[in-house]
Amino acid sequence: MSIDLEDPPQGRAEAEFAAELARIRPGLAAAYAEALPGARSTVLGLLWRGLLYEPVPGVAGRESALGRIRLSDGRLLTGPRRSPYDLEVGEDAAVLLDGRVYRRPGELVAALGLPGAARFGADLERSVASLALARAGAGMGSGTGPDERSLEWFEQSVVDGHPYHPCCRNRPGVSVAEQLAYMPEHRPVVDLDLIAVPVSRCVVVGAWPVWLRDIDRLLLPAHPWQSRHVLRELGLRPLVAGGIPARPLICVRTLAPVGGGPHVKTAFSTRMTSNVRDISPGSVRDSAPLSAMLVDLARRLDGGLRITRNLAAACAVVNGEPSADLAVLLRESPSEYAGAGETVIPVAALIVRPPNGGPPLIGGLPTAGPGWLAEFARLAWGAGLRLLAYGVTLEAHGQNLLVVLDRRGRPLRLVYRDLADIRVSPARLRRNGLTPPPLSPRLITDDPDELHAKLFGSLVGTTFSSLVSALGQGDREVEARLWAAVAAAAVQVFDDLPATGDTRADRAALFGTELPVKAHTVMQLDGGPAGDRWARFPNPLAQT
Repeated sequence: MSIDLEDPPQGRAEAEFAAELARIRPGLAAAYAEALPGARSTVLGLLWRGLLYEPVPGVAGRESALGRIRLSDGRLLTGPRRSPYDLEVGEDAAVLLDGRVYRRPGELVAALGLPGAARFGADLERSVASLALARAGAGMGSGTGPDERSLEWFEQSVVDGHPYHPCCRNRPGVSVAEQLAYMPEHRPVVDLDLIAVPVSRCVVVGAWPVWLRDIDRLLLPAHPWQSRHVLRELGLRPLVAGGIPARPLICVRTLAPVGGGPHVKTAFSTRMTSNVRDISPGSVRDSAPLSAMLVDLARRLDGGLRITRNLAAACAVVNGEPSADLAVLLRESPSEYAGAGETVIPVAALIVRPPNGGPPLIGGLPTAGPGWLAEFARLAWGAGLRLLAYGVTLEAHGQNLLVVLDRRGRPLRLVYRDLADIRVSPARLRRNGLTPPPLSPRLITDDPDELHAKLFGSLVGTTFSSLVSALGQGDREVEARLWAAVAAAAVQVFDDLPATGDTRADRAALFGTELPVKAHTVMQLDGGPAGDRWARFPNPLAQT
């Protein structure tokens, strides 16, 4: 079961958020209203990036670098010039369709007549309203915030969400009150419920901890939103309401218990950005073999990568079938891999600007610049390309990939978490003398294009792109030097790898004229196949 709602006509989401704020948090209403224009510009800019560079239907021709699109019906769409990797397009973004100015992304989608425009437009308008709420309320939550500079503090500093997704803050079915109570940017403490399910009615992987057992029953942690909106309809009620106080991390449904211990990934069955955030039974079953394989491969590298192990996973059997709506995964905290005097930070937090303005966090590091990025790139390519040579690709975007910094802010090692979206090539593993583990079919592919898209699309298309943009601040000469440092690090790793057919193919794909990047806008439209969709973006590594 999942929540997948549509808003009324475009613009209503902003008004509905304002009305609810006036009732429950009037002191935040002015800040929300002040944040709306900037939120509209941000979401419109993300939509504009997709229109400029993704294979959106109804486009006859593009001059992307000039900000011009000719539609199949002859209309002309013009807007700000932007690189596909720019983080910002300005505080007063506007797009013109045959001379008419559009500042609301939902209205622009409706005017373009894209397939699924009503639903997509509603998602965009919700994204605007939620983004404005996030910016207005960041750091002003009612809960006790985490210690400054802790992992949780950095996680909750990521207010804007995905840096390139037009639905970066789309949360259908989650009210304003619930966003203030549960969303990480508001720094709340969320009290997880405990659902008692007989062991005989559970799928269990790993050693389920004693403290989450009640004689012959498992106590499955559940998000309170899930308990209220989804589990109740399945006839499931908490045995203990609010049994585990925890702090939400970037991805909302993974939380860090206040008392320490493993992180808890819960089901939250509504769409956020693109996908419904439940936990499939396949992910539960895959959790142990994935974890064992990645930990083993990471040990074969040169020590620059750590994997947060999946410790245990379980889901309830409901109506005779394993349920994605009542499933949970217990995972090591990335903090386990930071020593004394070291700091572990999600890469996504490095591009965050402080609420009062100023440079992004990465700009404040004492060693920030091409040298810092080169050292980070050596770690990232060392892990990513060597694992790819073995036959495993990471989805190494800024939420899954964390960096451990020393006292001066220099990168020491990387930590990777959330293994559910990697891809595994059995053929490559066998060519390296390894036995492929039993995994769900969706994780398995020997297609080099799929392997390259997963790694390069996340690592170049999101992680390096956002870091280069944050450090370069729109100066194309500085950005070119930064991209050159990224490319040089990849060249060095390839030079150190055995020159096999696989690594030669990987090298040619990485330095080609275009790279696959996830097509976030196209994925929101009706009529395409399910799952990931890809665009071919100009490759900044080929230009260095």
